[in-house]
Parts: sequence; C-alpha cells; structure tokens
Amino acid sequence: MSSTPPAKHVPVMLKRCLDLLDPALTEPGAVVVDATLGLGGHSEALLARFPDARLVAIDRDRAALKLSGERLSPYGDRASLVHAVYDELPAVLDGLGIPKVQGILFDLGVSSMQLDEAERGFAYAQDAPLDMRMDQSTGISAAEVLNTYPPGDLVRILRVYGEEKFARKIVDAVVRQREKEPFSNSARLVELIREALPQAAKRTGGNPAKRTFQALRIEVNGELAVLERAIPAAVAALAVGGRIAVLSYHSLEDRLVKQVFAAGAANTAPPGLPVVPERYQPRLKLLTRGAELPTETEIAENRRAAPARLRGAMRIREDER
Repeated sequence: MSSTPPAKHVPVMLKRCLDLLDPALTEPGAVVVDATLGLGGHSEALLARFPDARLVAIDRDRAALKLSGERLSPYGDRASLVHAVYDELPAVLDGLGIPKVQGILFDLGVSSMQLDEAERGFAYAQDAPLDMRMDQSTGISAAEVLNTYPPGDLVRILRVYGEEKFARKIVDAVVRQREKEPFSNSARLVELIREALPQAAKRTGGNPAKRTFQALRIEVNGELAVLERAIPAAVAALAVGGRIAVLSYHSLEDRLVKQVFAAGAANTAPPGLPVVPERYQPRLKLLTRGAELPTETEIAENRRAAPARLRGAMRIREDER
C-alpha cells in the first residue's frame, strides 16, 4: 500500500461543492463536516479555502484515515479525523462537544483509493479477492454474500441495488457454480457474468459486471440503509444558515437524498389555513435545481465524475421542540 495519496486523485465537482458551502463557512469558528473523508481531497480544499473553519472528517476505512491524516497534518488541530460510519455523525459530534455545524459534505460511493487498490476487491477490471468491505475489520465480505445468501436474496440485491435486468440469469449461474466451488476472486465472477448475459446485453453499457459489483458493494457495506439514517441526521445537525452538499453516484442514492431534501423544503400545513404556523414552515431551502451534473470538461479530466449528481440545501429553521 502506498503511503501517500496518488497525485492523480481529483475530487469530484470540487469547486461547485466549495461554492455551495461557502456562505456558511466564512465566519470564525464555523465547523464543517466531511462525512466521507476518503483520500482527503475535499477536506484539504475546505481547510485551505476557509482558514477560520474547523473540520470534522469521518471515514469507516482505517487506511483512508491514515493516508488523509498525513495529508491534512499541516492543518494541525483544525482537523479532527474520526473512525466512524457517517450515520454515526450525531455521536461523533457529541463526542467532540459540537452541538451544531455550519457545513456538511457527503461524497458517496466507493473512494478512489478503494478502487485503485486491487486487493480490496472493489474493481471488476482486475482479479482480486472478493472483499469489498470499506472497513475491513468488520462485517462480511462479498464472497460470503455470494456463497451463502439464498438465491432469492441475491436476485433482490442485484435487481434493487444494481438495477440489473438479468439478475435471475446471473444468480442461477452463481448458484450452480458455488455448489462446485465457493467464490473467492473477482475474475471468476466477471467471467460467469459475461457467460450468463445475452449477447445483446454485452454490447452496451460498459463492463457487464459493473451492476453486479455495485450491488454486492452496497449490500456488503449496508450503504443505502446507512444513507437513509445519515442524511436526516446530517440535516438535524445543521445550524440555521448551515448548508449541506451531497454527491451521489447512482439513482438509488440520489433518490434518497432528493426525498429527504424535498420533505425538509416542503410546507407541511394542512390545506386551507389562512396563516401557516411556524411549525409547518419548511426547514430547508433547496440550493440546486434538481441534481447538478459535472461539466464535460470535468468528466474529461476525471472519468469517475461522469455519474455524479450534486444536491445542496440550506437550513432555514430550527425544529420545534
């Protein structure tokens, strides 16, 4: 494992994320949370752009925390790095004695480091152990999911998390093969998927294993369940005037973020009230019209930005007590 972040790592939609958070982070004492630290690109940029802000950065991957700790060390005690999953944000802030924050950034999905290190098993383009755990000290691996889950559960995971139309064909092949020999490495799974799919399906949409690998990764790391808890918790942690920016990389993540933001920005008063009481007023103001997409220039510079969708919101009212 290399001890320094790769120079080629380019944080996705960096300038737009910083611009969205900017108005909330210019005051001295502002606290910004990077809920998905990764290689620390967004965090480093936040610390550099907002010299009076304090950073709290969270990651479940100990290797990422180590690398980013070295990268962010010039900023001293302005940066607090915490080993946690991002739905644990309330406990993290409580432990640091921080009641409310002014900014929160989520960059969801798998980090560049995890994709680039073959032994982690996230990438379908190279043979590696089927692991896919973001925190390798806990939980079950992708191989265990493939080898032990009932066929019906595997079909559901591939359909829901991978949006894979040929889930049944792939799972039938997996079940036949795992009876002969359990799965352990990615190349065998990639080959099985290639053989299971109809010829026409292999001609479009990039690597045919992409959707299955995405589905397994989401299941192994409980990503959607974690996100379902994390986004409302993050909104609750924002001070009035605080801002949140979320980068998603597939439709399921983006839909979940959209729903939480839309609910927060809605007027919940019963119809027909002549004056809307404070408790029914929106808590959030949307800062993006729908989901913003990366520019063609950014995609050309960083192909991993291509599926990104960015949404932002601002806290405009406290919760009723």
